[in-house]
Amino acid sequence: MSSTAGGSTPAITAEGLTKLYKSRSGEVRALDGLDLVVDEGTVLALLGPNGAGKTTTVRILATLLRPDAGRATVLGYDVVSDAQRLRRVIGLSGQYAAVDENLTGRENLWMFGRLYQVNSPTARARADELLDQFDLSDAGDRPVKTYSGGMRRRLDLASALIGHPRLLFLDEPTTGLDPRSRIGMWEVIRSLVRQGSTLLLTTQYLEEADALANTIAVVDAGKIIARGTADELKSSVGGERVEVVVHDPAQLGAALRLVSDCCLTEATVDEHTRRLTAPAAGGAQQLVAVIRALDDAGIVIDDVGLRRPTLDDVFLSLTGHAAEEREAEAAASEPVAAGRTA
Repeated sequence: MSSTAGGSTPAITAEGLTKLYKSRSGEVRALDGLDLVVDEGTVLALLGPNGAGKTTTVRILATLLRPDAGRATVLGYDVVSDAQRLRRVIGLSGQYAAVDENLTGRENLWMFGRLYQVNSPTARARADELLDQFDLSDAGDRPVKTYSGGMRRRLDLASALIGHPRLLFLDEPTTGLDPRSRIGMWEVIRSLVRQGSTLLLTTQYLEEADALANTIAVVDAGKIIARGTADELKSSVGGERVEVVVHDPAQLGAALRLVSDCCLTEATVDEHTRRLTAPAAGGAQQLVAVIRALDDAGIVIDDVGLRRPTLDDVFLSLTGHAAEEREAEAAASEPVAAGRTA
């Protein structure tokens, strides 16, 4: 892997990472020669459906698993041979909040500080600082089992910061949160970015990657299949498109012909939802033409509009399947080669 444009060493480099698992259906390649570079002081989002290899990548880079092939360095440390030293300078917030529900928020943070080999008085002071930073001071002396989901996620992220890590891994930090809690978590993550942190986050949500990341790497079947900004990824599957929902299923055929004629290309049809979709190179003018043609033909529509490509559009174009959650085989599989847990 090459250095960054400024000549500095990237925060993360990975070359040919491979991880094999055994499942009931045979051998599964959770990672299949994954290559990755993350520049220091930036945010890279790994975007992909369940089972794509995002969490396996994070676990290898965070020294929780050994790769079966390939190599990776994080902050100049080899993730296998320098694992102990690397763990002192990184933080990890996993998919599920790794906090003790019977302890208070303050006690949890103190405990994580001690695990990072911070002396007790310093750990207590750091816990107070993080409770304030994450707007948890009022709840700091309550048992975590009384916290909401959003509060637990904030506490879990705070615990990952207890040792002032130079690089932070966030594995699907907002999965399962309600919209308000998700937006709140985004603000917390943005504040870390403003302070100069290097972040690698995994997510299934293109809008989350769009809001937080400098660069997005799309993962599928254990490989990086595309990389760029959110706008670049959307542009790669085309621009705006006309979307029409026809009221009467019997009129779908006629509507399909009209929309295809107006958009100068064959429209696609979803008979179940009665939805027609076609590229709209002409933008709003093409939308107006579609509406007029359907109205003149007496075709009643329930909805019509212009929209940009979505997460499913990106994945359908890049992989041939939509971005719905699929079975995470690796989660229930056995490693072919014994992994290492921290």
